[in-house]
Amino acid sequence: MITEYSALVSAPLKTCSSFVRPSQSLPPRIKLSSPATDAMTDLTKVSVVSVRAVTPMNKANAKMIKYGVRLLLVLDEDEQVAGIITATDILGEKPMRFLQQMGGTHADILVRDIMTPQSELEVMDIEDVKKAKIGSIVATLKNAHRQHGLVAATMPDGCQLVCGIFSATQIGRQLGAQAQSFEIAHTFAEIEAAIARGRE
Repeated sequence: MITEYSALVSAPLKTCSSFVRPSQSLPPRIKLSSPATDAMTDLTKVSVVSVRAVTPMNKANAKMIKYGVRLLLVLDEDEQVAGIITATDILGEKPMRFLQQMGGTHADILVRDIMTPQSELEVMDIEDVKKAKIGSIVATLKNAHRQHGLVAATMPDGCQLVCGIFSATQIGRQLGAQAQSFEIAHTFAEIEAAIARGRE
């Protein structure tokens, strides 16, 4: 019976109120021999920034700027992962190639037109990542010619759950590189230069 419980004291919400946001604190400095998870954005601790496949490209770009990220997870109407879109996709050659083929203006380009679709995405298994070192993640991204790497857990039904993201730029920063470029080759050159300076 409800009568067995006493009600809690309530008070008006103050005008200066905010709310709890999930946060993750990554170590500012790492080595190639550090655990891979020291550079992984853990989606159980940080809310992923996502966008719909039918969102205009310019709005996706504005969202990246607002949240300070270079990758958005693209979701379909069923909240399933439809792909990813990166700052490189938006600021690189993909929009121009799309307009040359389809016509129109930048305002007409949707996320789905330039994203990397789910069918072309590869993921690292979270169980492998938990046992890996940063050096292996750098090698994986470099071999795949990608700035970002997704990490997924396999569910009992065989489906995958994206649970982490690696960023070459983030890893570079933690290794001591000044990697600010959107070019993959330049980012890895910066990472290798930082390693050569004696971080590892």
